[in-house]
Amino acid sequence: MFEELQIYESPLMRSSEDVLAAFAWEEVLCKQVGQGHPPVAHLWRHENALVIGLRDRRLQMAPDVLRDYEARGIRTCVRPSGGAAVKLTPGVINVSLIMPNTDQVINIHEDFKKMVSYIQEALLPWGAVAKAGEIEGAFCPGDYDVSIAGRKFCGIAQRRLAKAYLITAFIIVEDNGDDLAAEVREFYDAAASGEEDHYPQVVEGTMGGLRELAGVPSVEAYMNSLIQVFRKQAVHVSEIEPVVNREEVDKMVTILKERYDRD
Repeated sequence: MFEELQIYESPLMRSSEDVLAAFAWEEVLCKQVGQGHPPVAHLWRHENALVIGLRDRRLQMAPDVLRDYEARGIRTCVRPSGGAAVKLTPGVINVSLIMPNTDQVINIHEDFKKMVSYIQEALLPWGAVAKAGEIEGAFCPGDYDVSIAGRKFCGIAQRRLAKAYLITAFIIVEDNGDDLAAEVREFYDAAASGEEDHYPQVVEGTMGGLRELAGVPSVEAYMNSLIQVFRKQAVHVSEIEPVVNREEVDKMVTILKERYDRD
């Protein structure tokens, strides 16, 4: 239970906007939370992007493939949190809980479980039951994959700073799971040389969206349900945009590119 929680839904990011800016914004805000800013639940979406992990970036042909994607109007970035490649569309929600860690004592497994419970509770209006556990063959695989009937719709990762941290998730709502899986598999097929095998083997039939799996009518419907769940987690809730310096975000974009996306 939070004493205070700030909930903010960013406007949909267009294809003209650098998807890394969303991660940089959260990075700057995470530092502010470590300095006393209230915890934040941040929800955002991007029109057309491929977000990959650091290990994905090390695949032999990844730099060339990412440049080709950018030329085709698909924004790309290497995210600072863990995980592997994920395709973002307006039908995919990204949600982050940004929390203080001033005492340097956190239990990541418990926080992952809490995020899973919030995602599960937000499904109750549609009577769906979701489970946590890795789905073999899904993209961005992990111990805290969230699935319905064996098909993953959500993946969870974390990012730690000195005095704060965030738990972040992607949630597929409106998209067809096999279509997204095919796009991610296309990236790996192009980015990996014939000798490389240390990357996720994405298999058809392992991914799904909440519309097809649970009858959730729209991304807005699930997002509103999730916001209601977050509201119940705090004594005091505000839903105004956090004050984040634009220049700091721009500087953070540069820092993250130099740190995670360099040849």
